[in-house]
Amino acid sequence: MKVTFDATGYVLVITGGANGIGRALALAAVAAGGRVIVLDADGDSLRALMTSAPLIEGIACDVSNRQAVFEAVGSIESRHGKIDGLVCGAAVQPRTLVHEMEAQEWERVQRINLDGVVWCYQAAVPGMIRRKRGSIIAFTSGLAAQGWPQASAYASTKAAVAAFAKSAAKEIVGHRVRFNVVSPGVIDTPQYRVANQGADNESWKATLGVGEPEDVVGPLLFLLSDVATMTGSVLSRDMAYARDK
Repeated sequence: MKVTFDATGYVLVITGGANGIGRALALAAVAAGGRVIVLDADGDSLRALMTSAPLIEGIACDVSNRQAVFEAVGSIESRHGKIDGLVCGAAVQPRTLVHEMEAQEWERVQRINLDGVVWCYQAAVPGMIRRKRGSIIAFTSGLAAQGWPQASAYASTKAAVAAFAKSAAKEIVGHRVRFNVVSPGVIDTPQYRVANQGADNESWKATLGVGEPEDVVGPLLFLLSDVATMTGSVLSRDMAYARDK
C-alpha cells in the first residue's frame, strides 16, 4: 500500500534538524509542501542544510536556553501565524562512565535532552491550545529501558522524556493537541557514529541492525498528520530491516 503526505499549509518546527533524523524529516516535509523551520545549535550544519534546501528556514538556537527557545518560537508564530507540528529532536550522547562524569557534562546532557524538550513544549503549546490543533513529537530510546555502558546520562533523559510526554499529553488532550514519542531504533546518524564506534557498532549491526534516518520519516509524518489520532503513545521501531542494495 502506497502512502503520500500533503503538508501544504502546515508550519512544522524541528529542533536538532540540521543532521540525522531531523534533517531527513525536514527535507521530506518541505518536499510535501510544508513550511519547515529548523532550530539547531550547529551553525555549520544549519547553513549547509539551508544551502542545499533553500525552502527550509533555519534558526540558530540552543534548546537548553529557555529564553532563546521562547524567542525563536515567538518569532516563528509572529511571522507564520501558527505552529502545526513540533518535533523535538535535539539531543547529545556523550559516552562516559557515570562515576567518572563531571557535573558539567551530566548537567549539559540533562539540559539539552530533557529541559530542551520541556522548554520547546512550553513555548509552542499555548498557541496550539488556542487554535485547538497541534502535534508534538519527542524521542525516547531503547536504552531508556535496557541501559548501555557509558550511556547513563543519555538513557536517563530518554526515560524521562517518555514519562514527561505521557503526563503532558493528558493535560492537553482536551484541547485536541497531541503529544507522542518515537523510539527510532538504532539509526546511522553523525551522533550515532561518534557514540558507537568499533565493537559497539558491530554489535548493533549484528543484533538490531542499523537503519537510515529516512527509515523514521514515515512514522514521523504519520504522527504529524491529521490521520494520527493517538496521543501519549510511544511508537517504537525496534529493529532495522534488510534493504536491497
